[in-house]
Amino acid sequence: MVRAKAATADEASFNDKAAADEQTVRAGFWPKVTRVAARLPFAEDLLAAYYCAFDRQTPNHVRVILLGALAYFVMPIDVVPDMLPILGFADDAALLAGALKAVTDAIRPEHREAARRTLAA
Repeated sequence: MVRAKAATADEASFNDKAAADEQTVRAGFWPKVTRVAARLPFAEDLLAAYYCAFDRQTPNHVRVILLGALAYFVMPIDVVPDMLPILGFADDAALLAGALKAVTDAIRPEHREAARRTLAA
């Protein structure tokens, strides 16, 4: 019984964190991408992750992983400040690469195509 309550509390905490990450990404993703996309060699992967994370067909566990990585990208404070030349986005790129590797099968061609269209526009 105690174990079931602990699992329920952990699940609630996990869901709260996922909801907070989603809210952070929705609020800050596009303003930051608009400011820095030209400087990001991983911009297509970043956008494909965004489109996958907000695709209703994407499994929840994949959404949580991607939203966590995207929230880290959006956050103004991280391990390596984004304003540093060259190194500024290295931590963001590494975290995104790890997230994409974990969910590589969930990123579908239509997510990549949407990313390409957005970058071209």
